[in-house]
Order: sequence, then C-alpha cells, then structure tokens
Amino acid sequence: MWAEPILHVDLDAFFVEAERLRDPGLIGRPVAVGGTGGRGVIASASYEARSYGVRSAQPTSIALRLCKELIVVPPAHSRYGELSAQVFAIFREFTPVVEGLSVDEAFLDVSGLRRHYSGPLEVATALREAIRGRVGLPASVGVAASKFMAKLASEAAKPDGQLHVPKETELAFLHALPVEALWGVGPATLAGLQRIGVVTIGDLAELPEAALVRSLGPTQGRHLLDLAHGIDPRPVTPDSGAKSISVEETYDRDLEGAEVMTTALLAQAQRLSDRLHRAGLAARTVTLKVRFSDFSTITRSVTAGGAVDSPRALFAAANGLLGQVALERPVRLLGLGGSGLEPADEPRQLPIESEEGWSRIAEAVAGVRDRFGEHSVEPARLLNAPDRKQGRTR
Repeated sequence: MWAEPILHVDLDAFFVEAERLRDPGLIGRPVAVGGTGGRGVIASASYEARSYGVRSAQPTSIALRLCKELIVVPPAHSRYGELSAQVFAIFREFTPVVEGLSVDEAFLDVSGLRRHYSGPLEVATALREAIRGRVGLPASVGVAASKFMAKLASEAAKPDGQLHVPKETELAFLHALPVEALWGVGPATLAGLQRIGVVTIGDLAELPEAALVRSLGPTQGRHLLDLAHGIDPRPVTPDSGAKSISVEETYDRDLEGAEVMTTALLAQAQRLSDRLHRAGLAARTVTLKVRFSDFSTITRSVTAGGAVDSPRALFAAANGLLGQVALERPVRLLGLGGSGLEPADEPRQLPIESEEGWSRIAEAVAGVRDRFGEHSVEPARLLNAPDRKQGRTR
C-alpha cells in the first residue's frame, strides 16, 4: 500500500483559463471573470490580476480600480460545466474513487493504481498531463496521506504544479504554515488565536487542549487541534446520491419589479433551506434561475467560502445573484438550487459575524415547518406576498 494515496486536484483559475481556451489573446494578461455591471462581482481572477490585489468575491468596481488594465469577461457557466464534465471523466478513468468538491476540484483515492504506477506522484503527473493535453486546462495536485494534507499541498503547488508531502515529513510541512491555513480558521477565529499568541499551525499544536477549548469551545477547539497534529481520518467518499437540490416556481402572474422578485426569492430560499435540512446537507454553490415572459432563461451561480443551508445565507447569496440580472422584462419563473453538497454537520469556517444564533433559529423553524407545513412559520415579508402557490421541486 502507498502511504500517501490521496490526491487533491484543483483547476487553476478555472473560469479564467476556460475563457483563455476560447480567446488565446487573453493569455498572459490580467483577466477576471465576473459581473460587468455597477453591482458586478468577480468570480475568478487570473494570477496576473491577483498580483494587483484582484480576487474572487470582490466587487468589479474595486477590481477595476486596483488594476486599470483588467479585462473583465462575463461568465459562461454552461461552457464551464462542459469543461468540468470532461475533467471529471478523466478523473474516473484513473480511479472510481472520486469525491467532487465543486466544478473545479476533487479528491481522488489512487491506491488501486499501485500495480500500474511506481507511486502516487507519478499518478499526479499523468493526471495533469491528461487534463492539459485533452482539455487544455492547467491543474495543481497535492499528494498526501489525508484529504486535509492533500488540499494544503495542492494550494502550495499553485499555479500549475504538484507537491508530494510524504507521511514522515507532513508535520514539518504543516507546522510551518500560518494558522489561517487550517479549515475552520476564519477572521474571527484567527483574531482569537492571535490574542493568545498563535501565529503558525505549530504554535497551535503546542497549546494544551484545555486552553484551546476555553478559547474556542469544545467542538471547534478539538477539531483545530486534531488538524494541527495532522489528524484527518476521513476517507475519500465517491460521489453518489443527489448532486444538487433545487426548487423553482412558475407564477400565475408574471413578476415585475425588483421588490416583488426579491420577496419571491426569499420564499424560494426558505423552501430550499427546508429541502437541504431534510436531506441533512448544505451547499457550497448557490444557483439562481430566471425565466422571462418570452421563455428566455438565464442562470447565475456563486460558490461560497463554506457550505450554507440556512434561509438567511441562501437568500443573501441569491439576492446578490439577482442583482446581476437585468430585470426590465417580466419574470415567469424563479428557481434556486444548491450544489457542491456536503453533510450539514461538517466543520465550517466561522464568519466574521457569528451565524450561530441564526443557525439555531433556522433549525427550530425547520422543525416546525416539517411538522406543521411550510406556511406554519415564515418571514413576515411573505405574509402579504401576491402569489403563494406552491412551486415545483426536483
């Protein structure tokens, strides 16, 4: 058996590189994919653009101020989906044990290839060559003994590289990294750790468990301490079951006006949250579907920093996407979907503004709605909504 059989594969600046396949004139130039309107947001930035401070989830207006030469390309999600499917097909040619995280990254367990390759690093090389040669996209690969370490290795290998972290050297590699490299260390947690003198993962590993539990709470404290010691027993779980969960509604009367559409979207966020709650899942990617009265349809997607399942978080993501859509025409259908699904009880990065109270409220509301029906508890804004017909789900 190989000691380090897990690969984390990440397509570098995927949306940008997809656009460069279409237009080679973009190669070597600062490019971003995102909304181009006044309220547009950057979805992906090239490494040339990142050198100016441009990054994903940044308002396009700020990105353009940071980089005067920035080329902003509107996203073509159907094209990205096609390329992603091609890449995942290559993954499965190597191994059936593929766990997709999003359209552009996945974990692979390649232990079954030990009779065909001399080691996992050779698998990584062959995999990157296949993706580059057959699809035309660069990919970075981390090779390690655990999913956590493999993801850190692929991050260190960027752009367009690969890194093997042998089992016997993983703690030396891990402990030299800044503590914010750990899953679950967001700005609020980072500030708390810095107050007790923690700068690197090595600093964290030296703390007594009791001190960390006092500072962060038992669940978060023990989770981070395990990671700081390289403990991550989770296997690569092959994709199975639902790939996405969505709700949509075709309205008896077309929706007109941003206020009416925002209210309708709030109802969809509540219903999607209900479905995710019943499935025990949370979504990393939120997709908005809008069909106009002339039957033309558009979709917009955003991938969050962590998985979400509460009505509040889903509505915030969806409302941001709605702001990218020109709403001059009446709307006959609104849909909201979640993909990149993961168990809702997975550890999540803590946001700057705590969502803990909202999460408890969402769980209580979901329980009431499960027992007494979806209209038993709902936001006050929906009480006078003009169209309360139940929509279709899939």
